[in-house]
Amino acid sequence: MYVPKHFEVQDEAELLSFISANGFGQLISLVEGRLFSTPLPFVLSDDNLKLITHVARQNPQAGDLDGQEVLISLMGPHAYISPTWYEKSGGVPTWNYQSVQVYGTAKVVNERDRNKEIVELMSTQFENDLSDPWDMQYPTQMLDAILGIEISISEIQGKYKLSQNRLAKDQQKVIRNLSEFGNKRLAHEMSRFKKD
Repeated sequence: MYVPKHFEVQDEAELLSFISANGFGQLISLVEGRLFSTPLPFVLSDDNLKLITHVARQNPQAGDLDGQEVLISLMGPHAYISPTWYEKSGGVPTWNYQSVQVYGTAKVVNERDRNKEIVELMSTQFENDLSDPWDMQYPTQMLDAILGIEISISEIQGKYKLSQNRLAKDQQKVIRNLSEFGNKRLAHEMSRFKKD
């Protein structure tokens, strides 16, 4: 990913927090020599060294995945930014966003007990905030329809394009406009990284 210095995020705790909060993304790999992408939820392992997910056994991506270097692309909040939101003219239309990409080596898990652990780990994370969480009762033969994927992380790249290259008053005006148009999440993220 192209990451200009003023948009680069290197803080490991920030990147891991982003991954935990924005765990739905694209698993990108080669299938028979051609790029292939599957949208999937991902969770971090307890030691933060792996991303864990599962795919349908029939997914063509599963056949070539084991041992392959893969790319996971995760997106956070994003929005169009109008040049009319700047104090002075001379701006151009752009897009603000947060994105994290993870490189790693994939391991396909074809063991029912481990796949059960993966399903329960993922379900626990995503059910955690629900007032009436699922009790994780399901037919065990459903585990035969999936393959677990464990991706050993080798590199994490972070890019937060949040108007850091603009004046503080421009940033504040963009934050105000985002809030007014309902993108409070991106406005909040911009507030965290704005100039004082």
